[in-house]
Amino acid sequence: MFSPERRRRHGAARILALAAFAVTASVTAVPTPAAAHPFGDPQTVTIALDEHRPEIVHVRWRVGGPDDLTLLGVSLGLLPPDRVMLDGAVDYQSTDPTVVGSSEQLVAYLLKQITVADQGRPCVGVVEPPRALARTGATVDYTCPEPVGTVTVAVRMLTDLNPAYRALATGPGGQRAVYDTGTDSHDWVLSGAAPAGSTRLGHSAAVQIVAVAGGALIVVGAAVATLVVSRRMRRRRAAA
Repeated sequence: MFSPERRRRHGAARILALAAFAVTASVTAVPTPAAAHPFGDPQTVTIALDEHRPEIVHVRWRVGGPDDLTLLGVSLGLLPPDRVMLDGAVDYQSTDPTVVGSSEQLVAYLLKQITVADQGRPCVGVVEPPRALARTGATVDYTCPEPVGTVTVAVRMLTDLNPAYRALATGPGGQRAVYDTGTDSHDWVLSGAAPAGSTRLGHSAAVQIVAVAGGALIVVGAAVATLVVSRRMRRRRAAA
């Protein structure tokens, strides 16, 4: 027979173990990228100033999932329409990134959906030929009228195909932003110190993070409460 102290420690350990399991289960219960298109991995965008020419801004875009490139290829007329099923499923093939990445249609699309302006003056973009579009993405070099301090970068990649698409963007000094249908433009400080509060989470991303964290806390609380009630009931029965 265990001593009362040992039983107490054993019960506390069980509570902690079940709480940890509840957190893990709540997080892993979120649909995987392959299970919910286009609600999988978000696109990513990186904004940086050229190290040697301060009038040039580099914007690198990377797709969230390779099947998104298939969807884009169909919309640009590069892939047959039957590659997208009636239920929205996408028939991805390994050659799709090469077909899309080597096309003039992608170049035109990038220059249309991503724009850079310096104090309201548009910067001229040139797309670097993608070497591995699905893995490393595509880079657009924007030349502005003069050396830049703060630029306005607009990103509308894929939101014309589905408004649920979003892009997580990063810039110098830890600056961050989320581009989505409701917020497709953001100011970036590329030279000098970044202003206070420059880090921003878009509404959709914030809601998703809060939902996951809140769900985990609810599950943990329910697990702990169930264990406490169960222990109290056992004590009452033993006392009776």
